[in-house]
Amino acid sequence: MSVVPPPPLTRRGIPLERDLRVLALGSFANRFGAGAVMTTSALYFTRKVGFSASEVALAMSVAAIVGIVVQVPAGHLGDTRGPRRVLTWCMVGAALASALPVLARSPWQLAVLLGVLALFERSAGSVQQGVIAQLATGGRGVLFKAYLRAVTNTAIGLGSVFGGAALVIDESWAYVSVFVLNAVFTAFAAWNTTRLPDLPSYVRIEGEPRMAVLRDWPYVVVVALTGLFAVHFFVMDIGLALYISQRTEAPPVMVAILLILNTACVALFQVRLSQRADSVEAGSRALVRGAVWIAAGFAIVALADRGDATVAIVVLVVGSLVHVVGEMIGSGGQWGLQMGLAPHERQGQYQGFAGLGFSVVAVVGPPVVTYLCVDLGEVGWLVLAGLMLVLALASVPVSRWALSTRERYGVLTHSG
Repeated sequence: MSVVPPPPLTRRGIPLERDLRVLALGSFANRFGAGAVMTTSALYFTRKVGFSASEVALAMSVAAIVGIVVQVPAGHLGDTRGPRRVLTWCMVGAALASALPVLARSPWQLAVLLGVLALFERSAGSVQQGVIAQLATGGRGVLFKAYLRAVTNTAIGLGSVFGGAALVIDESWAYVSVFVLNAVFTAFAAWNTTRLPDLPSYVRIEGEPRMAVLRDWPYVVVVALTGLFAVHFFVMDIGLALYISQRTEAPPVMVAILLILNTACVALFQVRLSQRADSVEAGSRALVRGAVWIAAGFAIVALADRGDATVAIVVLVVGSLVHVVGEMIGSGGQWGLQMGLAPHERQGQYQGFAGLGFSVVAVVGPPVVTYLCVDLGEVGWLVLAGLMLVLALASVPVSRWALSTRERYGVLTHSG
């Protein structure tokens, strides 16, 4: 029996369905403001407020921990109280908290204000995953996530241009205006959620655990694998920057050039390279294909410290291009596994837990990546390449095991 392909998602780069267009517009606005803040916040707090780099880093770590704690409960709240309504509440809270960090005049105040902001932002992120799962039906969940990733990458890149203008001006009022801009765009995104339809809430069956995902051991194992797999993002964001500056002859500006190159590739090709990952089995295969590309990219980048500046630049560009192909294919694979194994009516809780894997790696990954990429150099890059392959290959039997248990957790399964 032939498989009917899902209906087209977009026409000329715009989602065909109104609700998906609303989601995309809100995500663009939200990430545009975030891109501006990401570019400027650390420098504002160190150069204008007077905090040390370690104090700012500690405050950001506190915020990251808050984000880890709230993700699953927020997703569960969205499932049981109505994902659209809870998303609006969280986005309103994020809008009100977005500009507050500029008021911090001590490190503990900064930690508290960033923590409050993380509470609302991370909660909104978890709840939105449930909204996506309920609106992007008909096998288009993975494709729409791919589309949103392209949209948000573009928004962050454009927002960083605005943040760059503040860096050029280098006055306190310019930095503060960036935070205000973020608050305004987040407020727009909050209002935008009210244009979405009210979505049904999940009524928990008597005797069913509140956090059922924590007892779904196959899903827990899958999230652990995909979370560890996501360490490659930190390799290219943190490890590559330090590797370029400390172990190669390439000019430091290559860090920005490679980031722009990555952003452009994701914006142009993410949807196309995620089209074959719309089920659990297809997702695991895509994860393996992505891992091969990522591992090859790491192996190429490892050679950048063997030559002069010209050789280093060529090697870094080629390695980064190879890596981003794997990044896009692998991302589709991760989404296929995480969405395909989750009960439809509890997607918020399950996707909140799936995001937990990435958040934990965000805390422990940077020091590990720094040690492997910088301290060990070429050997460390090859170790990371091998790790990507092992994790992806392990996901194949694990996803089959998880798929065989889905009826127990109320999931209708299908093969891809």
